[in-house]
Amino acid sequence: MKMRRRKWPVSEQALFLKKMAELLTRGYPLTEAVESLAFQLPAYRKEELNLCLDMLKKGHPFHYVLENLHFNRELTGYVFFAEQHGSFAPSLLEGSEIAIKREKDREKLIKILQYPILLIIITGFLFAFVEKTLLPKFTALFKTMNLENNMFSSIVYSFSQYTPICLAVLLLIAGISLIYYFLIFRKQPALSRNKSLVRIPFAGKFIQLWNTQYFAVQLSFLLSGGLSITEALRLFENNSSHPFFSELGKVMKQKLLTGEALEDILSEFPFFDKEFSRIIRHGQNNGKLEQELFLYSRYCISRLEEKIDKYSKIAMPAIYLFIGFMVVSMYLSILLPMFHLMDGF
Repeated sequence: MKMRRRKWPVSEQALFLKKMAELLTRGYPLTEAVESLAFQLPAYRKEELNLCLDMLKKGHPFHYVLENLHFNRELTGYVFFAEQHGSFAPSLLEGSEIAIKREKDREKLIKILQYPILLIIITGFLFAFVEKTLLPKFTALFKTMNLENNMFSSIVYSFSQYTPICLAVLLLIAGISLIYYFLIFRKQPALSRNKSLVRIPFAGKFIQLWNTQYFAVQLSFLLSGGLSITEALRLFENNSSHPFFSELGKVMKQKLLTGEALEDILSEFPFFDKEFSRIIRHGQNNGKLEQELFLYSRYCISRLEEKIDKYSKIAMPAIYLFIGFMVVSMYLSILLPMFHLMDGF
């Protein structure tokens, strides 16, 4: 039975596994490493780790214990594969460092978005106040003086008119998407779901790079541990905690047994980076496939970080420009007719 415990944040999970890897590197047995880390954690975490120790002593694998603690699926995947290929500490360290980087990128993105989101909310309240209260009074006054609406007044009125329509359309799309997700999408095989996800603009490339990175680094560790490609794919198939890679391993193993080359198999899948099959071919030709895979996994991580920085640098100025334009439009919609009145006097 799975334990009901307080959820561990991903950053806390990654830090725990990183410390575990450091202790294992220093020669600690697994149970002693868990016991040592329990002293550094709050009381409620110690209770959970004591239960973990009991499960480990009963012979349960470490990845199963972490699954019962509801650890992140990618992190438990690293542990699962580490238990198979023998490079336990390096694999834990690699997975934890990647998870820490991801959490830092996520926190950085949230911090970047906090200020513009706050500005958008404040601008929205200000816009509603101007459009509903001030602008109608000024418009009525200007009409009595035969002054036509200026371009900025028209922008404010048009934005006010079309915003509810746009919101209604977005809500309708969101509702249809949720219905599709629960009734159809999540019932599809994991491979089919990923084929659909990589077609999403912008997000699809992130999914490709993440799939490629995860598969490449795990295959690299497995090959470094002395396993053949077929044996490695069999382990992917047996990883039931990650349905996508489990299905992928099964399909790839079947294709490999029919005589297809590994690079040709990978080139058929749209949820991997296009360069991945070429890296496989190059690694097989020079006899250093595991090293090539590991280096390419690091390259995928760096590309993910570059893309996050690139899109954030484009999105932030665009948001600020839009907010500035709307604020200026609100003020000029009122001030320009007043200037005309002053010129008349």
